[in-house]
Amino acid sequence: MDAMEKHIASLVADAGQVQSASSPLRLWLKWMGVAVVYIVVSLLFLGVRPDLPAALHNGLFVAEMLLLVAIVATTALSATLLAFPDMYQHSRLVLAPIAMFVLFVAVIFLAWQADNPPAPPPVHSFECSLTIAVLALLPAAWMFYSMRRLASTHRRAAGAVVMLSAFSIGAITLRLSEQTNSIMHVIEWHYLPMIAVALLGVWLGKMLLKW
Repeated sequence: MDAMEKHIASLVADAGQVQSASSPLRLWLKWMGVAVVYIVVSLLFLGVRPDLPAALHNGLFVAEMLLLVAIVATTALSATLLAFPDMYQHSRLVLAPIAMFVLFVAVIFLAWQADNPPAPPPVHSFECSLTIAVLALLPAAWMFYSMRRLASTHRRAAGAVVMLSAFSIGAITLRLSEQTNSIMHVIEWHYLPMIAVALLGVWLGKMLLKW
């Protein structure tokens, strides 16, 4: 055995056994399970809005919440696929959040049209955006940490959907906690910040998902 062969054998021996990466489905299920637990625990601290039973009789509110859940699910799925160099050969599923956001915007538009006369806004404003952002910190950090061990070649897109997923988790939590029926307040301080969050995610993905 010459020197080169000895060197290669030494490198192989030092590398040890490489742990295989989790499948996107397994990673997605783990993320969704943690998201449910996180929302429940957060609501135990923040409290559930006292008018929730009445709000659940409002079809537009129920549709809004179901689509927020769908956004969390599809953005998380998109992120798990983007964590792999070939998107696990499911590139079409990566685009699933787009359809959910289109439906979500349509429902919010209908809710805005139905809010006549407009419900009075709460006394606070930007505090809601800050609360959602704080609630999103832990889910976002954990998802980025999980993805760093993989090999994303779409770092910016992955970062954007991770942040949208985490922010939507915070939005669900606050919507179930804050007692307000003002759709303009919800649009301005709950949902419009998603645009800035997605742009932030593009930058974070570039910075945090290097390999």
